[in-house]
Amino acid sequence: MVAGRKIVHVDMDAFYASVEQRDDPALRGRPVVVAWRGRRSVVCAASYEARKFGVRSAMAALTAERMCPHAIFVPPDFTRYRAASQAARRIFEEHTDLIEPLSLDEAYLDVTENKTGLATATRVAKAIREKIRQELNLTASAGVAPNKFLAKIASDWRKPDGLFVIQPDEVEAFLEPLPVGRIPGVGKVMETRLRQLGLATVGDLRRLGPGELEERFGKYGARLYELSRGIDHNPVVAGRISKQISKEDTFERDVPLEELGEVIRELAEKVWKASKGNERIGRTVVLKLKTSEFANLTRSLTLSQPPSSSEELAAIAWGLRERVDVSARPLFRLAGVGLSNFRDEDEEPQFPLFPGQAAEDEDVSSQVSEARPGAPGFATLR
Repeated sequence: MVAGRKIVHVDMDAFYASVEQRDDPALRGRPVVVAWRGRRSVVCAASYEARKFGVRSAMAALTAERMCPHAIFVPPDFTRYRAASQAARRIFEEHTDLIEPLSLDEAYLDVTENKTGLATATRVAKAIREKIRQELNLTASAGVAPNKFLAKIASDWRKPDGLFVIQPDEVEAFLEPLPVGRIPGVGKVMETRLRQLGLATVGDLRRLGPGELEERFGKYGARLYELSRGIDHNPVVAGRISKQISKEDTFERDVPLEELGEVIRELAEKVWKASKGNERIGRTVVLKLKTSEFANLTRSLTLSQPPSSSEELAAIAWGLRERVDVSARPLFRLAGVGLSNFRDEDEEPQFPLFPGQAAEDEDVSSQVSEARPGAPGFATLR
């Protein structure tokens, strides 16, 4: 870890649900599930009252309803959530300019040097949490540590509405008993593999050398070696540029491809609006589809000139449907539109050197003209 670095990870507690409870007193103290009702809907957030019943984010809404029959379902309102997120960001900016948002409800802050002259990172975290409580009427948990990896673990340690500090001389003792599943990147499959090797805790991992871990797990083995020792050199990156902006929608019923024109137009409009806050321009249009059998299909096209409007983005995305095999007349449960490959306006696009380098992108010179509105055989959105 970089000597002397002081990192704070701030994580708003049950953010979407907390905003709903704040804005509607009738919801306070009650199990709130932020989700659209419906067979295909998933949970965006759950209040702590709902979590007691096992309700979690990304769970199917129908499952959440079975687990917590008395839950109050509230449709998400991202305009209000973004406003609350921006208000929290302004509080962060009172202390540091080195802010790396991870989502609307969490961010890393490098407070090695802070604007307010507070003596310690712990005092900075306390000041931020208190101001969020007073000004936004919301709660946030925070973790303070010498690096991002440890700060993120710490912020979850005393949730909700908690603060936990890992001092540099406490790192080894703190990590030693932790389950390996607490390490970022160790999902259930990897955790099972590690346990089968007798590696149940971070302390178990520390007994292996970097060569042995790399031999078993490739490049990630080297990362495991470092994290098991509390080493993380990744800096807080302020003003991180979006790599991709995308929106998707899951349908109440499975639908054929030809019925998706209006959905794709609406998704493209949302992507276009979201991209306006990006100082760079996206040159790759992505169409994502999921069949009724849960097979994911992704088609993309890299353009020499980026789309100039939401209508053109929609038309290009809709044109990508021509590359989907519909001979078996599949039905689809989800559609998504994305914009990626962001570059400065005067930066030359870098196309693949070899045909296999980007399997989804067909030859640009022959495809761009076909994907523009008005080209022969191009379906008009209505």
